Amino acid sequence: MRMIENNTYTSPFSDMLNSSASPLQDQFGRTFNYLRLALNEQCNLRCMYCMPEEGINFRHKDKLLSAEEIFRLLKLSSQMGVSKIRLTGGEPLLRKDLVPIIQYANCLDGVNSVHLTTNGLLLSKYLNSLEQSGLSGLNISLDTMNADKYKIITRRDGLKQVLDGLEKAIDSSIRSIKINVVAMRDFNDQELMDFIDLTKENNITVRFIELMPFDSHQIWKTGKFYGADHIIADIKKQVDELSPIDGSRTEHHIFKVNDYKGKVAVIPAYTRSLCGTCNRLRITADGKLLNCLYSQDETNLRDAMRMGKTDMMIKDMIYGTMKKKFKDGWEAQNQGNENRKSMTQIGG
Repeated sequence: MRMIENNTYTSPFSDMLNSSASPLQDQFGRTFNYLRLALNEQCNLRCMYCMPEEGINFRHKDKLLSAEEIFRLLKLSSQMGVSKIRLTGGEPLLRKDLVPIIQYANCLDGVNSVHLTTNGLLLSKYLNSLEQSGLSGLNISLDTMNADKYKIITRRDGLKQVLDGLEKAIDSSIRSIKINVVAMRDFNDQELMDFIDLTKENNITVRFIELMPFDSHQIWKTGKFYGADHIIADIKKQVDELSPIDGSRTEHHIFKVNDYKGKVAVIPAYTRSLCGTCNRLRITADGKLLNCLYSQDETNLRDAMRMGKTDMMIKDMIYGTMKKKFKDGWEAQNQGNENRKSMTQIGG
């Protein structure tokens, strides 16, 4: 950043900022129009691949973004070409001002859709409010439909509440319903067809996601890892027809099974073969911008706002961070020291 003599700030990205047609891009030509914004770190589950059973030292509320700071970042992001917003956590349904945040995001020029990722435990309670807020889509994290396994993986009871919430979500006016399943060998790999069968009569997407290395106990190294290629091979053994179709950029492998109404996707989140089409930026609950899920560098937008930085300065910080994005998650992971040991600190 540089200042001219009269103390008027001059942006190093002025050409881009002055052109509404100029997208937010990195050095590899990838365009970023999808923001994942974490609303909190707290969660009412303790999933074994996310954080220790005793939890973590959650940041004090004062360290997290306020509603006003969230509104500002949403507005600036929309001005920079973000058209899709996903609100994550922790568990975002624990945040009392969630509905006003969704409503605000929906009113921004250029924003086409606002989505929410939840563990589903409180979904039945809040579904009507989410519908009325204009929410575009729900991703529900659910790794098993077996009550005993659910208690093992989450260290909590609650499967019935999640399934009730899922059923109501499918019947709701929210147009996109997806189920996120972290696939683990010798744990839920025998449930592939149970989840796929949910797509037979329901226009939903079931997504099998590779286990990622964001837990302090590193269970991904214990033989539970179940790679995308193996997941697809095991599905093919159990269905008559698996037809490739179009999906989101994250849904690197996506299919129709037989003549089912819904879709099945496999996401290589650890293998990272999807990095070339990345279109997302991430902001953590404490206001740190990450240009990659595996990034070891963080840009502190929260403190910049609290120090009185102008909108132009904040935009420059975002542009500069995204310009420095590495080619893929492998390169990003190998830079610097690991900052966050739990997925709940990164933002879903």
